[in-house]
Amino acid sequence: MKNIPSVDLADFISGDPDRKQKFVDEIGRAYEEIGFVSLKNHFLNDQLVGDLYKEVKAFFALPLETKKNYEIEGLGGQRGYVSFGKEHAKGKKEGDLKEFWHFGQEPEEDANLIDEYPDNVQVNELPDFNKTGMEAYRMLEKTGIYVLRALAIYIGLDEHYFDHWASNGNSILRPIHYPPITEEPKGAVRAGAHGDINLITLLMGASTGGLQVLRKDGVWMDAIPEEDELVINVGDMLERHTNNKLRSTIHRVVNPPKEEWDKPRYSIPFFMHPRSDMPLNCLPECIDKDHPKAYDDITAGEFLYERLVDIGLIKK
Repeated sequence: MKNIPSVDLADFISGDPDRKQKFVDEIGRAYEEIGFVSLKNHFLNDQLVGDLYKEVKAFFALPLETKKNYEIEGLGGQRGYVSFGKEHAKGKKEGDLKEFWHFGQEPEEDANLIDEYPDNVQVNELPDFNKTGMEAYRMLEKTGIYVLRALAIYIGLDEHYFDHWASNGNSILRPIHYPPITEEPKGAVRAGAHGDINLITLLMGASTGGLQVLRKDGVWMDAIPEEDELVINVGDMLERHTNNKLRSTIHRVVNPPKEEWDKPRYSIPFFMHPRSDMPLNCLPECIDKDHPKAYDDITAGEFLYERLVDIGLIKK
C-alpha cells in the first residue's frame, strides 16, 4: 500500500443499496487495515473552505500579544487560542511546532447540554471568524455522522447507533498554524507521532504534505489525498469501543525539507467526540474467543480527561 484508500460518500447517500454497501465495505476494510481513508463528496463546498482558510490565516497573522488575549486559563485548551509549543505528543517532552485555535460544540437547546460545554471565544478583530468557523464545524459534523453510520452497519449495529452520541457531541474544530522553521528544531517536529483521542478525525489541509501514517509493517507512509478530499481516520475511542477491530493508527506531521522551512503550513482537523456520558465499553459484536475483551469499561468523558493530562493540556 503506497497511499491511503479513497472512498466516495456519494455512494453511501446515493439511494442505491449496492453502492451504499460498497462504501460500507470499502471504508470498513480500510479502517481494519490502515485506519485512514481519503473521502470525496463531503459536505464542505469550495466557497466555505476558501472563506475558512482566509479567516484562519488572518487570525494567526495577528500580533502574538493580541492572540494571547484569547488564551483562556482553566479550560485545558478546549476553547480559544493555544500558543506555540504548548501541546506535545503522549510520552514526549518536546512541544509540537504549532499554534492552534479551538471551536467547540454549540449544542441545541433540547439536548440539555448548555451547561456542560464552555462558550466559544469570540475574536473581536475578525467579525466573520467565528461565524465561518462554526459553519465549517456543522458541515464536518454532518459528514462525520454519515461516516459513523457506515461504520455502524459494518460492525453489525443499527445504522443510527452513533447518531445520539455524536450529535451535540464534544467535538472540536482545530485550525492549526505551523509557522516557518527558523532554526534547527532539536528533536521537535510539527506534530509528534500520536494517535487521536476521539471517535474519528476529519482533516482539511493534508494535501499540502507532511502527514505520514505508520503502516502495520512499521514503515511510515505519506498520506496524500486529492485537493478536494478530506482525510478521515479512526481515533482511540472508536478503537477501544470496537475492541481493536477498527484501528487508531499512529501518525505524525514531519518537518519539510530544509529548503522549504520558510513556508508555513495550515491544516484544520475536526476531532469528532461523542457526548461525555457515552460508554466506551467494548461492543459485544466485536468480542469473540479469538478477540477477548481488551479494555476496562470507561466513559468518553473519563477517557478524554486522562488523555488531556497525558498530552499536557491539563495539569494535574
